[in-house]
Amino acid sequence: MSNTPVASHSRDRSQTNAVSHLLRNYSPQDLSADELFDSNGAVRPVWNDFLHHLAGLSDDAVATRFRRGNQYLRDVGVFYRKYGDKSADERDWPLSPIPVLLTASEWEKISTGLIQRADLLEQVAADLYGPAQLVQNGHLPASLVAHTPGWLRPMVGTAPSSGKFLNFLAFEVGRGPSGQWWVLGDRTDAPSGAGFALENRVATTRVFPNFFANANVQRLAGFFQDFRNQLSDLRLNPDEPIGLLTPGQMNDGFFEHAYLARYLGLLLVEGEDLVVKNDRMHVRTVEGLRPIIVLWRRLDSEFLDPLELNEDSALGTPGFLEVVRAGNLSTINAPGAGFLENRAFMAFLPQLCEVLTGRKLALPNIATWWCGQKEERAHVLSNLDRLRLVPTMGVEPATDTQPLASDLDRFLTAQGEFFVGQEAATKSTTPVWENGGLVSRPMTLRVFLARTDQGWKVLPGGYARVGTGTKSNPLGMQEGGSVSDVWVINPERQKTAATPSLIKGEAASLAQGTALPARAADNLFWLGRYIERAECAMRAFRAYHGLLGTGASPDDPLPELIQKNLLFSPTNSTKAMAFAFEDPVAQAQLCAAKIRDRFSVDGMLALKDLANASRVLSERPVPLEEVPSIVGTLLTKVTGFAGLVHENMYRSTGWRFLSLGLSIERAAQTAKLLSDTLLPSAPEGVFDLALELCDSVMSHRARYFSAPSATTVCDLVVLDVRNPRSVHYHISRAREHIAALPKRNGQHGLSECERLALQLETRMTVDLPDQLTSDGLLALRTEIWALSDHIAAEYLK
Repeated sequence: MSNTPVASHSRDRSQTNAVSHLLRNYSPQDLSADELFDSNGAVRPVWNDFLHHLAGLSDDAVATRFRRGNQYLRDVGVFYRKYGDKSADERDWPLSPIPVLLTASEWEKISTGLIQRADLLEQVAADLYGPAQLVQNGHLPASLVAHTPGWLRPMVGTAPSSGKFLNFLAFEVGRGPSGQWWVLGDRTDAPSGAGFALENRVATTRVFPNFFANANVQRLAGFFQDFRNQLSDLRLNPDEPIGLLTPGQMNDGFFEHAYLARYLGLLLVEGEDLVVKNDRMHVRTVEGLRPIIVLWRRLDSEFLDPLELNEDSALGTPGFLEVVRAGNLSTINAPGAGFLENRAFMAFLPQLCEVLTGRKLALPNIATWWCGQKEERAHVLSNLDRLRLVPTMGVEPATDTQPLASDLDRFLTAQGEFFVGQEAATKSTTPVWENGGLVSRPMTLRVFLARTDQGWKVLPGGYARVGTGTKSNPLGMQEGGSVSDVWVINPERQKTAATPSLIKGEAASLAQGTALPARAADNLFWLGRYIERAECAMRAFRAYHGLLGTGASPDDPLPELIQKNLLFSPTNSTKAMAFAFEDPVAQAQLCAAKIRDRFSVDGMLALKDLANASRVLSERPVPLEEVPSIVGTLLTKVTGFAGLVHENMYRSTGWRFLSLGLSIERAAQTAKLLSDTLLPSAPEGVFDLALELCDSVMSHRARYFSAPSATTVCDLVVLDVRNPRSVHYHISRAREHIAALPKRNGQHGLSECERLALQLETRMTVDLPDQLTSDGLLALRTEIWALSDHIAAEYLK
């Protein structure tokens, strides 16, 4: 019966009703085009299958799928940085799980127009930094170029060593009321968002896995593979690393930078990692200076060189521009390319396109008048009822009219070169999920182009910025907007690689992985130290409250020793003492956040979980009897993290520095603890306490038949190389790690670090437990810290 025409008709009617219910609150906004409905009010065919799939899901199923996508983003640590008056906080990535669907034919039109625009912008940049014929022939006002932020006079006359000024671009594109696509903004300096587009895609496929697999959606990986191969081709030597230059952790795009570096096998560097020597750029690595000639620049031009540009920049590298001028560094894009982001150029690009190419812009930009010209300024002033007055420079697309001053005419006469008048950008609307159904919200596309050996290639979809309400609302995440994936649907299924293959030359890719910037090594080293410092404090904290739980007073000798010597707390407040481990955990998390490209997602999740758990005792009152149990849970999380590092982390140079930090800290902390137990004034029970703090109670019972004494404790916890909690064990491990570190600049023989570590290990081997003294252990700790200082001086500076 299910195959009868009646049953089929009934099923179709049921699906139609489900789709109608899904769209019950959907209403395209007045005067706007809509991505779901065409101009006749019919659903665009590209959406039909998706709407039926979505309508076939229960409310609970939809909620579960949306949670799955958001959970993925949280698990991998995707965030954006929300800037406030006094802080810059990490916020969850605002995914709008309903994708924007476009046909391949429509995307082809957008791509063709943007490729033409990219070539046009390349010609303009090449002329203005070269012969300047456009200015000389009156096609561009000289004052426009001169007053454009991002125009770098030091780069005039410099041809990029890559041969092109522009290599990676982004354009803000919107659909107008007539259905025509318009360019709303050009991103030519250090465009952001491509990495986030990748993560949007992964998250959205978690939401709609079955549908996506059969929807003929164009894949994104090929775009990045071709661009990475282009970067590889710019190198002179296949052993040279390819760098991605980031402003650092506090930048709102840092996650993306780390993600792209990891995804593409690039070396993530900050300005402090780079040094100029003999007109060449080098990376400070643990092996010494290593030359680099290709940088994907994600740092704005203004901050690249404090010597020639912004002298207050702490993000750049002195001498950066000199290396570029010498032709010894290829950057993506060329320094100074950001001047093309000036909205005033949009007023001249239609004419420039005809002058330079003999053709009109295939994809027009929004109508623009530059207020630096008298006639255009008058036009803007007389048409403010339909135009928006906006600054020439700015990251976000123009959306709001500037507040009008009573003396606007005089103001624009004086400051007109910094403002343009633009037609109101009425953006199209797209479906988003609200209250159990779809509603329309304004959106724009951010489209990415990369130069490859076949010319410009366009990322097929990937990124739409969606507003929160009416078409006049801002779309930026700083103002509450969200981001949707963009699916470009092919008429037929295509097989495409899901992930990029190796960079050309497998050996080059592998060699690149060995380069470890000194800054990254420093953060790994301190990550290990902070984790071990936190564990020591947790054990002391648990022991302290364990003693109180058996009836001891905070003023008794053992609790007092723990409080003052191990927790360093001026009071016996639980909250104050918890700071002894809460702060190191927070510092460890900060170190890991700075090296996201080198630290696993699981490791970041484990640290985040540990940091959240460690704040429990300082955020709310906890009954005294519950404290040991809570801290026991924290210790489990710490040891779980240590196990993750030991069992899962690739045995790279970075792993060695992390392990070195842990061993150095544990050896020094244990030496200090044992020095307190050997004091003549040490209280009764101190040896049992030492074994507890060193997690060696069971080992002592198995090895000795007597009660703990100075001799047995020192033998087990200081000198026994088989005990992973002993000083000797960690000195030996540190010596092995140091011996395996790369030699710097062709160094032969033992380094100073190796000598010190070998001397310490030899002493541990020949010392006898009954000869150890409190002063001797303090001296040993001083030598361990000296070894740490030598490691820092030799490898981490």
